[in-house]
Amino acid sequence: MFIDEVRLFTDGGCRGNPGPGAIGIVIYDSLHIELFQHAVCIGSTTNNRAEYAALIKGLNLCAKFTRRKVVCYLDSQLVVNHMNGIWRLKNDQLRDLFLEVKKHEQIFDEVIYTHVLRTNPFIKKADRLLNEAFEGR
Repeated sequence: MFIDEVRLFTDGGCRGNPGPGAIGIVIYDSLHIELFQHAVCIGSTTNNRAEYAALIKGLNLCAKFTRRKVVCYLDSQLVVNHMNGIWRLKNDQLRDLFLEVKKHEQIFDEVIYTHVLRTNPFIKKADRLLNEAFEGR
C-alpha cells in the first residue's frame, strides 16, 4: 500500500577524497515515523559522488512506499543546488549522476530537494548508518 508522501534523508561520504565510500539512507512518512533504513559501502569514490549515490539509492527505495511526493533532505549544498537548478554542473561524472537522479524522479509526481545542516537529527542518523557500514556493522 502506497502513501502520499515520504521524507528521504540521505548522506554519502568517503574516507579520503577520493577513497572508500559509504551511503546512509533513512525514509520516514510525513509524521516522521521511520519506514526504512539502509547503509552500504560503495567502493572507491569522492564525497560528491557518494552524496549522489545515496540520493539515487534513496529515491529507488522510496518507490516502495509512494509514487506521489518525496521530500529529499541532504546536507550536501552542492547536490541540492544542482538538483534545484541553482548551480550549473561543470563535472561530467556528476552530470551523469544528476541525469540518473532525474530519471528516478520520473517515478514520482513531485520531488523536492531541501538542504539541511549536518546537525539535523535525521541527517545525523543517516551519517551514523554510513559510518556503521564503514565499520562493518
